[in-house]
Amino acid sequence: MPDLPLLPTPNDPRLTRRISGTDQTGTATEISVVEERPLTIYLNRQEIVTAMTIGDYPEYLALGFLRNQGMLHPDDVVTAVDYDDEIETVVVRTERETSYEEKVQKKTRTSGCAVGTVFGDMMEGLDGLVLPRTEVRTSWLYALAKEINTTPSLYLEAGAIHGTVLCQEDRPLVFMEDVGRHNAVDKISGYMFRHGIPAEDKILYTTGRLTSEMVIKTALMGIPVLASRSGFTAWGVEIARQVGLTLIGRMRGQRFVCLSGEDRLVRDADPASVPEEDRKSRRKSADVS
Repeated sequence: MPDLPLLPTPNDPRLTRRISGTDQTGTATEISVVEERPLTIYLNRQEIVTAMTIGDYPEYLALGFLRNQGMLHPDDVVTAVDYDDEIETVVVRTERETSYEEKVQKKTRTSGCAVGTVFGDMMEGLDGLVLPRTEVRTSWLYALAKEINTTPSLYLEAGAIHGTVLCQEDRPLVFMEDVGRHNAVDKISGYMFRHGIPAEDKILYTTGRLTSEMVIKTALMGIPVLASRSGFTAWGVEIARQVGLTLIGRMRGQRFVCLSGEDRLVRDADPASVPEEDRKSRRKSADVS
């Protein structure tokens, strides 16, 4: 398993480029802009999807996408993950023979960005699923928000990007970014699948909205706590309550809102003791994807 924590690499020259322009006064300026490139994912001999991504960790993205769409089973044996940089393709090979032609044709577009699609049977796997009643301390949430928001990242370098972080108590473990929040979550899922990371004691932190698909993906990954800087959708809250997911949104500075799993929150930190966020570290408002 790679050394932890696994953090963003904002200085990687493959992920951004400098572009010249002018500002509101007509003055010449130059800024860093996030790269965006296609990645085509195959499962054995079948093409599944082409996702727009920043291009880092393509193997984890492919594994996580397939796992979150129910195409990779928890007990599947992956024999190879082959990435070809020249043709921007990942092929995931399994011992089990697979055929998902009908499923690939049954896509439903969601409110997400980038890959942001989920298949027609998106609720499959939730029946009977109940997540562990894992407690979460508010001191952990405050500590995580501060560390994540001040960690050097592509967001702080160039903006126009989402982040997702796998955490344990007050420690970030794996911090992934991408142009779409679903891509970032899939990278986390792929990392956990590849390295056999247990989920029952983890927290998933995201900068994106807490939509139904984000909640479903988190639940199917087995993670009992999902937290975000952004807001909620009603269906996302309904599903979180159904499966016993602790759902916390609008986390900014001293403030947050819990709409599911309130009984699992341990309020061991005084909000008044938490400093407001530094302006440089503030992301977009809670109502923006």
